[in-house]
Amino acid sequence: MKKIALLAAAAFAASAWAQPAKEPAKPAAQEAPKAEVKPEAAKPEPQKRVAKKANPRRQEDARHCLEKSTNTEVIKCAEAYL
Repeated sequence: MKKIALLAAAAFAASAWAQPAKEPAKPAAQEAPKAEVKPEAAKPEPQKRVAKKANPRRQEDARHCLEKSTNTEVIKCAEAYL
């Protein structure tokens, strides 16, 4: 059992050593001057989703709505269960 644990630890250690080293950061004096970038138009923040209130009918069977004659009637009937 100790041999298995030792092999597992060695495998994890070997994978950590195998990762490439990070390159040192370049000094600011050597960087090329950046062109001026025009600010983009202000983007509206995405709307946050609002949690709906739990519907007590949500777990009920709505298959009877499928017997309606048109798709619109089926949708209207099924919306009560959402």
